[in-house]
Amino acid sequence: MPEKMTSYDNENDEFGSSAEKIDYKNLMNRLKKISEIITLLEKKYLDKL
Repeated sequence: MPEKMTSYDNENDEFGSSAEKIDYKNLMNRLKKISEIITLLEKKYLDKL
């Protein structure tokens, strides 16, 4: 019985790791887009100061 629980736990860890990787990639993509927007806004409004 404990062997099944260990196997089940490993599957959950692998799934969690995969989900974390996807979350990390999504976060990095969002941060990149935010950074690009900030750069564009700086160019647009810093000239007016």
